[in-house]
Amino acid sequence: MTTHRQKGAPHTPTVQVAFDFLPPSPLESAGRESIRLLAIGTARGVKALIAHLHLLGFAEATAWSRLMPTGNPGEVMSILTWSVWVE
Repeated sequence: MTTHRQKGAPHTPTVQVAFDFLPPSPLESAGRESIRLLAIGTARGVKALIAHLHLLGFAEATAWSRLMPTGNPGEVMSILTWSVWVE
């Protein structure tokens, strides 16, 4: 597993988890959790963030949900759900 840190960024503890975009099978469900990341902003900003994270190899752009209104004018959200192994 690769850990990334920005040059000049302060040292922070590293947490290692295994990311998998496939839903767990019943045999694998022990030790796994669903984690949801939420991006909120303008449609343009959320799309730009998703594209940037895709270019960085963080997550496939298609793994994010469709843009959904938040109830605030001009604001949308998109959700990325990961299945992670936790120890």
